[in-house]
Amino acid sequence: MTKIVLPYGKETLNAEIPDERISAVMVSEMHHYVPEKSQVELVKEALENPIGTPKLRDMAKGKNKVTIIASDHTRPVPSKIIMPLMLEEIRTGNPEAEITILISTGCHRGTTKDELVSKFGPEIVESENIYVHDCDDESMLTDIGILPSGGRMILNKIALEADLLVSEGFIEPHFFAGYSGGRKSVLPGVASRKTVMYNHNATFIDSERSRTGIIEGNPIHKDMLYAARAARLDFICNVVINSDKEVIYAVAGDADLAHTDGRNFLNSKCKVDAVPSDIVITTNGGYPLDQNIYQAVKCMTAAEATMNPGGVMIIGAKSNDGHGGEQFYKTFKEEQDVEKMMNEFLATPSEDTIPDQWQSQIFARILKNYKVIYISDAEDQIVEDLHMTPAHSIEEALEKAEEMLGNKDAKIAVIPDGVSVIVL
Repeated sequence: MTKIVLPYGKETLNAEIPDERISAVMVSEMHHYVPEKSQVELVKEALENPIGTPKLRDMAKGKNKVTIIASDHTRPVPSKIIMPLMLEEIRTGNPEAEITILISTGCHRGTTKDELVSKFGPEIVESENIYVHDCDDESMLTDIGILPSGGRMILNKIALEADLLVSEGFIEPHFFAGYSGGRKSVLPGVASRKTVMYNHNATFIDSERSRTGIIEGNPIHKDMLYAARAARLDFICNVVINSDKEVIYAVAGDADLAHTDGRNFLNSKCKVDAVPSDIVITTNGGYPLDQNIYQAVKCMTAAEATMNPGGVMIIGAKSNDGHGGEQFYKTFKEEQDVEKMMNEFLATPSEDTIPDQWQSQIFARILKNYKVIYISDAEDQIVEDLHMTPAHSIEEALEKAEEMLGNKDAKIAVIPDGVSVIVL
């Protein structure tokens, strides 16, 4: 028997499955990787050895207005480590530089002062000039042209008016942009709502290249990188983190070349080969990512990448906060025909994209092709309203999957943490 232990909230889901039923267990090596240097040493080393650019201290010479784009409260970037080192670098090159830390909220709500303190520490919050981006504040936005896709490129003027624009961030698998980090600091990070909505349009989301771990031919990435270049994002410092949110790898330098190096490291630890299976069991990585159903769509894309046509995916996500999005929930509760729903998404003009449409579209794509059994603490009715079958244990879910398939010997792939792997 193969014992499987899956993260579920702050607990685990456990089961034993006959060895002959298991087609693959896909695990990221990230959780076991231990770097030889400390977090600070890794970031310092990256800043000392930038890829494709001079050192940040040299780039800062003669640059009086410097903007550092930093992630917001929704991203676990270890800014307490990165930001002091970037500030030190800039001031080594130009002690008189006027530095603004621009918080890249994208279309999220504004980051609060308490969240800034939690992110940077009280000293930086009290002593540095920090501005929180607002995607709807037209007085702080400037239209600088057209993206390759045809959308308007409207960005925060603090970024555009900088003599030197740099960013911090982290690199992880992303379910439609390929990877987070790098160019995403600009788009969606400091872009207008109109620009973000256009970039996340239905046609782009529908592309087979808009998937986890895919950059080549990814139309969403293409627009993002173009915007970063147009805004003159001259230098990045990005890290890769483990499940404890600790730095295990760091890169610095050119927004594309340094990001590529970080992606390559991530691939070496996270990439797994697809093993097409009739049943795939996965999770959203436990707390805090599995608090609602909306977020769990992300791990479903990992299962999708290794499913046989017409297969059944079993998702374990505690979802103690329920569906996680009223519009997301209503979309599926009020429309039972997923094919019709998908056609409506695809018929939506790019400029009319609405918030969270992409999440609903990806979920609809999954429901259209596979049956989903959902193990959670959410109300069964909510799960059913979202076109899924509720279950409360792996054993119960497997019984239901076997019944759906009419096959008690169906092969099972297990992805313990669906948001930590890149299945290709």
